[in-house]
Amino acid sequence: MARGLQVPLPRLATGLLLLLSVQTWAESGKVLVVPTDGSPWLSMREALRELHARGHQAVVLTPEVNMHIKEEKFFTLTAYAVPWTQKEFDRVTLGYTQGFFETEHLLKRYSRSMAIMNNVSLALHRCCVELLHNEALIRHLNATSFDVVLTDPVNLCGAVLAKYLSIPAVFFWRYIPCDLDFKGTQCPNPSSYIPKLLTTNSDHMTFLQRVKNMLYPLALSYICHTFSAPYASLASELFQREVSVVDLVSYASVWLFRGDFVMDYPRPIMPNMVFIGGINCANGKPLSQ
Repeated sequence: MARGLQVPLPRLATGLLLLLSVQTWAESGKVLVVPTDGSPWLSMREALRELHARGHQAVVLTPEVNMHIKEEKFFTLTAYAVPWTQKEFDRVTLGYTQGFFETEHLLKRYSRSMAIMNNVSLALHRCCVELLHNEALIRHLNATSFDVVLTDPVNLCGAVLAKYLSIPAVFFWRYIPCDLDFKGTQCPNPSSYIPKLLTTNSDHMTFLQRVKNMLYPLALSYICHTFSAPYASLASELFQREVSVVDLVSYASVWLFRGDFVMDYPRPIMPNMVFIGGINCANGKPLSQ
C-alpha cells in the first residue's frame, strides 16, 4: 500500500479547534494535555506546537520521571511526584524495548512479554493513582478552568481525569487494543471487512482469514483486561458508582485519528472522528527539475 501521506500543519489541531471555537475566548483557549510517554508524545507535541502558534495555552501534565516529556517553549510543563526514581523507571522501559530484539521460543517470549507489559501497566496505573490523589494539584487544575483535555486513550488516565474534572475530552490516538475506539464511538465494526491489528490480514479475506479475524480479539482479552480494568476500578472509586471501560472511552467529544486511508485500510468512521494522519512526517521538499 502507498505510504507517506502528509498533512499540512493547519489541519493538525482541527478537532481541538472545533471545541475551542465555540467559546467566546477562543483566541486564547486553555488545553490540559495528558500524554502517553514515548512515540505517541512525539506526535502529540507537533499538535501542541500548532495550537501555540494559534494563540492557545497548553499545560502538559506528566510524572516527574519519564522518557521524552521535557519543558519546551510552546507549552507549560506540570510534573507530579511518583514513588520511583529515574533509574528504576529506565530499567523497566529498557527491559520492555530489549524484548523486541531477542529470539526465543514463542511461548517463552509470550510469557515474558506478558510479564513486562503487566509491569508497565502497573507503573502507568500507579502514576494515575498518584495524580488523582494529589489533592493540591487537582484543586489547581479545577481552578484553572481548562476548556478541553487532550489525551491519548491508550493510557486511560487522561479520560478518567477529564471525566473527574468535568472537562470535554479530545482523544489523540493511533490504535487502541480490543476495538475500544469502535465501542466508545458506537461505530460499526464488521469483522469480515476490517482486518484486526497484528493479524496480517488485508481487507480482502478468505473464509479462514475472516474466522481468524473474529477469533483474534479473544487472544488479546487478557491484555485488554490488564491495561483497562484498573482504570475502570479507579473511576468507580472516584465517582462512587460503577464505571466501565466503555464509559471512559465514550466520554470523548472528538477523536483525532493519526491515520488515513492511504496507509490504513478503509473502515467506518463516526462524525466526531477527524483524520490527521501524517502529522509526524517531515514536510517534503519540491523535487528539482
